[in-house]
Amino acid sequence: MTDELEQKALITIFGGTGDLANRKLYPSLYHLYSKGSLGDNFAVIGTARREWSNDFFRDKVKESIKDIDGSEKDADAFASHFYYQSHDVTNKESYVTLKDLSDELDAKYELGGNRLFYLAMAPNFFGTIASRIKSEGFVDTDGFHRLIIEKPFGHDLASAEELNNSLRQAFKEDEIYRIDHYLGKEMIQNISVIRFANSIIESLWNNRYIDNIQVTLTEVLGVEDRGRYYDESGALRDMVQNHILQIVSLLAMEPPINLTTREIRHEKVRALRSLRVFEGKEVHQNFIRGQYGPGEVGGKELKGYRQEDNVDPHSNTETFVAAKLEIDNFRWAGVPFYIRTGKRLAKKTTQIAIQFKDVPLNLFGQQQSLGGNVLVIHIQPDEGITLHLNVKEPGQGMVTMPVNLNYIHSSPDGMNTPEAYEKLILDCLRGDATYFSHWDEVSLSWNFIDHVADVWTNTKDHFPNYKSGSMGPKEAGDLIQRDGFQWFPID
Repeated sequence: MTDELEQKALITIFGGTGDLANRKLYPSLYHLYSKGSLGDNFAVIGTARREWSNDFFRDKVKESIKDIDGSEKDADAFASHFYYQSHDVTNKESYVTLKDLSDELDAKYELGGNRLFYLAMAPNFFGTIASRIKSEGFVDTDGFHRLIIEKPFGHDLASAEELNNSLRQAFKEDEIYRIDHYLGKEMIQNISVIRFANSIIESLWNNRYIDNIQVTLTEVLGVEDRGRYYDESGALRDMVQNHILQIVSLLAMEPPINLTTREIRHEKVRALRSLRVFEGKEVHQNFIRGQYGPGEVGGKELKGYRQEDNVDPHSNTETFVAAKLEIDNFRWAGVPFYIRTGKRLAKKTTQIAIQFKDVPLNLFGQQQSLGGNVLVIHIQPDEGITLHLNVKEPGQGMVTMPVNLNYIHSSPDGMNTPEAYEKLILDCLRGDATYFSHWDEVSLSWNFIDHVADVWTNTKDHFPNYKSGSMGPKEAGDLIQRDGFQWFPID
């Protein structure tokens, strides 16, 4: 990993005219440029099928950053580093032309052969592109060569292994950066600091003091224009396999020897290996699925999932998942990890609630119900931490009342924290793969998910089973209540 402030590299974006590039990648690159992480020695090649000129492409790049405060002063200078190449990923001659442009820009900007390839397109092309990058000599330079790929990393374990094998023909494991934007969020990265920089927290972070942990990722939107993809994926593959299991691994992992990529990944893998894999009837006992039907929010009629564009009108695809996970190791034995995620729910939020065990004896009288001690990590839309405690109510007597200690992570002067993509792209340029998914994490996650998906595939469920604008199916509440718990409220 390099600690140099300014990163030098040729960044080639396959899918350079797409929505991801325009909404996330170009604004993130601009932020790195405006902060000095990218100076004069960088260049970006955007590739796609469309026949665009360099000038037209640069105008699109400038349009993508026009809402960023202060961008007007250096938008032209930033965009001058962008070049466009019409490209057919299946055509060998397209790679020859692209290679010539890459070599030309490498020399022009004195990049030392450093090359980052970002595959912002359909995963079925990943293997083909990686193979051509290798065979046409793109990586025959003295600098670093790194590949960023977007999820999904396969559809199941078998397809993920096939994809990984095709990528490994051209790139080593430590050159492959599987991006999960959730891992770039400030409060996700804060989990390690909260745990390992505070003795009061880490000493309680085990089954002696924690009752349960809840991870909630809810969305108010439906599938929108992703109906075709989502109907093949569902919430289990789209959210649980990557985002949620990555969060669970950070919560459950043992303290690493140090904060290097290798040691953190080692502990995350150990946590995922300890995740109990459910079989057959155990899936029905520990997993709940749902699908949203029509509903009304704010006086607006919302259609059900089966009425969405490009969705099978008889679809058995889940848009909601709730589950009870078990970590079978010495630290977590007996502590349930409850997860839930879904679309068309009442509120949009991502939060983690760590509920500590109650005091062994309530000294303040049975008529006073003590509030539980809960540490809540708010990830989005708000960023921060809340600790729920009990204190004495002002006045005579010993009457208790709950209070919240709040930490707001957002900058007080209104400046935004770095976008997840901005942080992760810079990490890749620096060679820091800590917050990217290693193949071992991906394979263990898919192995866990496949056992659930196989049971669900062979079981027709009664859908839809929750209204748009609700908090999901009733069975999700039953799942946690049978253990004597309730879902922690979301803000």
